[in-house]
Amino acid sequence: MARKRAFDKDKALDFAMEIFWKKGYATTSISDLTEVMGIQRPSLYSAFGDKEELFESALRRYNNQHASFIRKKLQTYTSVKVAFLNLFEGVIEEEYSRDTSKGCFCINTIVELAPHDEKFEVLTREHQMYLTVIFQEKLLMGVESGEIDKDIDVKAVAHSLVVTLVGITVLLKSGINRLLIDNAVNLTLSLIK
Repeated sequence: MARKRAFDKDKALDFAMEIFWKKGYATTSISDLTEVMGIQRPSLYSAFGDKEELFESALRRYNNQHASFIRKKLQTYTSVKVAFLNLFEGVIEEEYSRDTSKGCFCINTIVELAPHDEKFEVLTREHQMYLTVIFQEKLLMGVESGEIDKDIDVKAVAHSLVVTLVGITVLLKSGINRLLIDNAVNLTLSLIK
């Protein structure tokens, strides 16, 4: 008879995500993981596989949660322009309110692993593409409602919004001047007309 797991796998994965997010993949040790997850090495390997598999599971979980958060945030507002403004302002405020910036777990992975590991390059690119689709959906709602010009290149604007979101998230980790970020966001949002 198989032994029942004595821990909540989702909570353990959330704890792993947090430590990977804080320290990065390379500097997070198995000891760090077992300590924060509250499990022993055999349980970690049995439930999640090796460190790389655990990281992949954490990244997939983050990407799903992040995309869901973005979609909900955009759906909160009827106005497309207000929705995107509030999305960007929320990201900026969250980063400036922290003592230390963690940035975005997916973007951190783009910087740390994607250039050297095809699997993580694909996973992070897929997430960016999914965000682009979410942005396109919201922009199309604006076109259909008449809030946005029907001649707008929805796909190109959605890509630009994602690129700006990625860029400001990276720059926010470095403590960049808030005015520069605000100017970049305002200029990008001016594409939605």
